[in-house]
Amino acid sequence: MVSMSKIATGNGHGENSPYFDGWKAYETNPFHPIDRPDGVIQMGLAENQLCFEFIKKWLMEHPEASLCTAEGVNRFKETALFQDYHGMPEFRQAIAKFMGKVRGDRVKFDPDRIVMSGGATGAHEMVAFCLADPGEALLVPTPYYPGFDRDLRWRTGVELAPVICESSHNFQITRTAMEAAYEKAQEANLKVKGLVITNPSNPLGTIMDRETLKSIVQFINEKNIHLIGDEIYAATVFKDPEFVSISEVIQEVECNHDLIHIVYSLSKDMGFPGFRVGIVYSYNDAVVNCARKMSSYGLVSSQTQHLIATMLNDDDFIHNFIMESKEQLFKRHKYFTWSLSQVGIGSLKSNGGLFIWMDLRKLLKEKTFDAEMDLWRVIINEVKLNVSPGSSFHCHEPGWFRVCFANMDDNTMEVALSRIRSFILKNNESIVPRKLCRRSSLKLSLSRSLSRRMDDFMSPAGIMSPHSPLPQSPLVRART
Repeated sequence: MVSMSKIATGNGHGENSPYFDGWKAYETNPFHPIDRPDGVIQMGLAENQLCFEFIKKWLMEHPEASLCTAEGVNRFKETALFQDYHGMPEFRQAIAKFMGKVRGDRVKFDPDRIVMSGGATGAHEMVAFCLADPGEALLVPTPYYPGFDRDLRWRTGVELAPVICESSHNFQITRTAMEAAYEKAQEANLKVKGLVITNPSNPLGTIMDRETLKSIVQFINEKNIHLIGDEIYAATVFKDPEFVSISEVIQEVECNHDLIHIVYSLSKDMGFPGFRVGIVYSYNDAVVNCARKMSSYGLVSSQTQHLIATMLNDDDFIHNFIMESKEQLFKRHKYFTWSLSQVGIGSLKSNGGLFIWMDLRKLLKEKTFDAEMDLWRVIINEVKLNVSPGSSFHCHEPGWFRVCFANMDDNTMEVALSRIRSFILKNNESIVPRKLCRRSSLKLSLSRSLSRRMDDFMSPAGIMSPHSPLPQSPLVRART
């Protein structure tokens, strides 16, 4: 057999992770309410499906946005012909305006610094190619998105050095943790070229406050290393405190702007992962020029650019969409976390993202990652839910799981919650509060409509906060 390259034959992609194994389990036996009611429910995909009816309505009212309609076909030829890899001017202008709108118009973005790529995956790799050589390192706070092992490392040869963040500090990044990671990398003879942060966090669903961001900027400025701010979940923050962008903070503290780079996309905030709209926004002219050349390998189709530009330039629609999305995410998050709390399952307090960081430490037979994997296999194979174990996110404490809640309809969510309740009650009645062990009190009547149930839950006389743990339940007892 003819030999292949090291990249082709190696495991650098990271596909052997349980994060991707969960996807494979779903793909081989996907849940369907009629055809496959015992199938695996996908709760490992961070996708925002809660506002598609809202978007569909806009598309029906604006057929000119599509080149495949009578109203839009006149622009077909000019759009179908060759497009410069800078991107259509109206597309870059619309993206810049939308990025500002998502950040409360507290900062403006220059369309000439917008570089497009094939999704955030392509954007991250592009930035890594620009900033670091093979064998050099980027610091990344843990837990972090498993795809970073692919996006930042696989083809670039760049190393990732973890910044250990602990549950005792709510997984917040600290100056002490950054210094420790930097020193450890140096001891390993790794040249640190930058720090990657995800804000809002994937998988935590938390945001970084202004003081933390200032500390990060001061750190990278003192070390003279780059800062890559992944802000692809910026518009998913559904309650206070509000999202603060790194682009705001660098206006408030002294720093070298050439070190600051932002990765953005429309996959999460708009719910368009299939459109593969990724963005690199750099304050460094050399990075912008280099990234633009590299973008030839992952351009956004001109048809997509036309549609997105038309949509994002509708100010009323964008304002209403952002508000609607926040409201839907808030309702789904609150209902989902409250439902879990009724069987003693807690989660990290969060206010953004499309997922929760679920705490199942008390369900582990022992405090090891082997025990975490044993529990994960039961959840995948018996409960038939694809949730992602914390170890796949490089979490340094076993027992945490990421659970996505916005990628399914209400009926599927109810089935998932029902499976979780049944699993907890069957296997852990001894540690669930007695008053919560009564199946009759937990079972939600199927005869009540989902909309009525959600309205009841969201009423002013609503039930306890999902972040007020049941004190008598050892499942959610704080651990120090």
